[in-house]
Formats: sequence, structure tokens, C-alpha cells
Amino acid sequence: MKIKTKLNLGVGLLFIMILILSLVSAYYIFSIKKDTENILKANYNTLEYSRNMLTSLDEMNANESKAIVVFESNLKKQIINITEVGEDKATNNLQMSFELLKRNKKDEKVKAQIRQDIFEIMKLNMNAIKDKSDIAKNTAETANLWIAIVGTLCFLIAFNLLVNLPNNIANPIKELTASFKEIANRNYSERVHFQNHNEYGDLAKSFNTMAEKLEEYSNSSLHKLTFEKKRLETLINNMHDPIIGLDNQGIILFVNDGALKIIGLKKEDVIGQLATTLALKNDLMKSLIINESESAKANTMKIFADGKESYFEKEKVNITITPTGEDKTINIGDVIILRNITIFKELDFAKTNFIATVSHELKTPISSIKMSLQLLENETNGSINDNQKQLIESIKDDSQRLLKITGELLELSQVETGNIQLSIEKSSPNEIAKHAIEAVKVQAEQKHIDIKLETDNNLSAVKADSEKSSWVLINFLTNAIRYSSENSVVTVKLKQDNNQIVFQVSDKGKGIDKRYQSKVFDKYFQIPGSQKSGTGLGLAISKEFIEAQNGTIGLESELGLGSTFYFKLNTI
Repeated sequence: MKIKTKLNLGVGLLFIMILILSLVSAYYIFSIKKDTENILKANYNTLEYSRNMLTSLDEMNANESKAIVVFESNLKKQIINITEVGEDKATNNLQMSFELLKRNKKDEKVKAQIRQDIFEIMKLNMNAIKDKSDIAKNTAETANLWIAIVGTLCFLIAFNLLVNLPNNIANPIKELTASFKEIANRNYSERVHFQNHNEYGDLAKSFNTMAEKLEEYSNSSLHKLTFEKKRLETLINNMHDPIIGLDNQGIILFVNDGALKIIGLKKEDVIGQLATTLALKNDLMKSLIINESESAKANTMKIFADGKESYFEKEKVNITITPTGEDKTINIGDVIILRNITIFKELDFAKTNFIATVSHELKTPISSIKMSLQLLENETNGSINDNQKQLIESIKDDSQRLLKITGELLELSQVETGNIQLSIEKSSPNEIAKHAIEAVKVQAEQKHIDIKLETDNNLSAVKADSEKSSWVLINFLTNAIRYSSENSVVTVKLKQDNNQIVFQVSDKGKGIDKRYQSKVFDKYFQIPGSQKSGTGLGLAISKEFIEAQNGTIGLESELGLGSTFYFKLNTI
């Protein structure tokens, strides 16, 4: 029989017996309660009424009218509360005697008869109380007997489970534990033999199978380990990306041919050496083992390899394991991987140069188009009708948008090639903000948007390129106006934050989903569902401009509550 079946039967039977015990106890407690209530309700009340009537009869000489009222009230209650055999006859006699007493209140014979009738009623109820007490006592004794029988059965079942169940469960576990300890001590010939066809029998069968496999593996694992080690070394050597492996002490365990080629050392001079020792005489090795970021993020390195400058993306991977039988992981070393990204860099440079060239070539004809439009609008060259005016306005808007796009592309090409021209000087935060607000004033008035400037008193001057900083602030304001509803407010706030000045632009637009907040400063990114009115380069260029001035840029936003874009610049 399975252990689960044994447990279900034993515990189930015990549960049924406890349920029966509870039902029997509840039944007899209810019976005793019912008998007691019968005594209190039926007989005790009658005795109370009788006592009150005797008292009022005694007080009749002193206060006749009050005694009559009290006696009559208790008599009526007694008539309603007749419960015993013969009590109705005695009560009727009492009622007739009381009627005679009301006619002649001084008649002592009638009073004596009334007392006799009351005593007869009291005697009947006292005898009833004694009989019902005997019934309640018999009920209690029967209850004790049945509760004792059922309780004894529950005790026997529980005692049987207590004696036998732990041994049935614990003994096989104890034997299995001893066998596992033997396996842990590399005694793979250990076997477990259980005769029962239950869960432990299945477990013993599985254990024996595992022990046989371990014994077989133990006899043949050395050859396998050697073969796997050789295969792993071959795999690492055939990888095109340079790879260096270190243990947790910083000793180099393996290095492939690609890594040896770029560091310019031989394998025997590297394997088994401390990486820090090699770094003292090899600058490239020094740059490889330095943790430039505690978060172990990949960073780009420019290395002279294969007769030309190549670009590699360095990634340092920390290796941890959980030893057998333990819960905590331990660090066993690191692997440095250099991924060759030269071809991607070359393509990126080509793309940047192409964009810069095309943007530069487009800027001149677009400017010519704008100048031609101004000439067309000049009435000295001839009058134009309303339809022609609309066409001119449409062409003007499109050319302005093209000019903005080409300008952003040129700015981006400067950023990507590292040719940002900065003029760092002492600048006034208020002047930067006022210049930006003035630049978007017309755009704000078209949507009836009020731009408010809030500044702290005595703001320090910042060390910045005022033109680039204003460009960023204008970009923030343009976006805020674009995504704000008409007749709303956009707030520009300047405040001191230790050794930095914070420039904030807040709007009451629809806000930005948290899923996209980390991507808004990426090139060409536009929030899904938003109106596509630009190239998606403005915020990316803004980030490069601010970071080039050793500042920081960011945003805070919640859906439905608007957005706040900000950047921080260092003070003088």
C-alpha cells in the first residue's frame, strides 16, 4: 500500500471519529440545555408567580386594592403558564376562590382555601422540577458514556498513528540519508534495498539507478574531462574575437590567438601570470583589466590591429557558480571579450559623412527657395491672389521644415564625428532662458500658450556655451508647445542645486509612458502614437550638447500629468 494511501486512511478515519465525537457532544449538550430551559421556563416561573400571590395575600389587610391588583396580575400569568398534569385544575380552583375573595375580602376561609390551592400548584411544579432534573441527569450520564466511547476510539486511532506512522516514514528516510552520505563520500557502490512497493520503493529504485550511473561515470570521467578540456581550448582559440580568462585572484587562465595578437605577447609569457603584473609593462593589458564601469557595461576601444586602427567593444563577464550542496554562489573569475566592431564603425563614419554632405548641399538650395518666396511676397514684383498666397505659405512652411531637418542633420554629423565647436564662457542663466523664450514667442502665441519664467534669487553664472544651451532650451520649449493644448501654461524654472544650475521646462501635456522615457534621447526615436513632425534628432543632439559641457540631462513624466525636461550646468 502506498504511504499516501495509508496517511489518507488513517487521518481520514481519525477525522471521521472526531467529527462523530463533535456531533454526539453537540447533540447531548443541546438536550441538556433543552431540559434545563424547560425547568426554568415551565416550573420556576410558576413558583415565582405563586410566591408573589402568597405575598400579596398576606399584604391584603394593609393595602387591599394594591394587593388585589398584584394577585390578579400573577394569577393571569399563571393561567398562561400551565404546563403540568393537574395544574390546570388547581389553577381553576384558585381562580374561583379568588373571585369569591373579591366579593368578600374579609373572609378568612376563602383566604385559607386560596393558600391551599397555591400550595397545590407549587407542589405540582416542585415534583415536576425533580422529575425533569432526573431526566437531565440521565441525559448527562448517557452523554458522558457516548463521549467516552467515541473519545476512546479516537485515542486508539491517534495512538496507533503516533506509534506506527513516524517509524514507517522516518526509518526509510534514515536509511536513505545514510546511503546518500556514502555517495557523497564517493562510495558509488552503495545500494538501497526496500521490500515495500510504495513511494520509498520507487525512490530506492531511482537511487540505485543514480548510484550505478555515478559509478560508471566515476570509472570513465577522467578521459572525458581531458577530452572536454581540449575541445574547449580549441573552441576558444578558433574564435575570431580576442578572449582572456582570469580566475578570482586575477591570474590569467587562458587566452586565445586573437588576444595574443593585439597585446603582442607570447602564450607562455601570459598563462599563469597575474594580469596586474602584465599591466605594468603592457598598456593595452592595463586598459583591458581596468574596470571603467562598476556595472560592467561594454565600452569601445580603439586598438591598432591587423595593420590598421580597429575598434573593439570590451565586455567583462563575471563568472559565478553554486557549489554542489550549497545555496550561495561564489565568484570564480572573469572573462574579457573584445568584439571587433571596426566594420560597423566604418559604416557609421560613412553614413555620417554622407548625411553631412547631403545636408550641406541641400541647405543652399533651400535657402534660395526661401529667398525666392520672400521676393514673391514683395508686392513691388506684382500682386498675387489668395490661392497663390496659400501656396506660397505652404512652400514656406515646407522649406522651413526642410531647413530645420538639414540643420539638425548637420549638428548630428558634428556630434558623431566629435567636431562639436563649443565656446565655453561665463554665461547668465537668466539671459539663456530669456533668449530661448523670445525665440518661441510667436509659436506660443499661435496656440495662446503662456510661457512663465520662475527663477531663484541671486543665481550663479554658469560655465557653458550660451548658444548651444539656448538651442537645447528652445528644443525643450518647442516640444512643450507642440504637445500642450491651447490656452495652457508652459513653465521655465531656474534654480540653484549645490554647484549646478537646473534649467527646467514643464508642460501640462499628455505625458510620456515610462516604457519610452529611457529612449527619448536616442537618435531618430519618436514616441509611438505621437504626431510625426520632426526627425527625432532634437533631443539626441540636446543630450550631446549638454554632456559636451559636462552637464546632465533628463526628464520626469507621468501619463496625463505632463512632462518636465531639464538639464544641469556647472557654475563658475
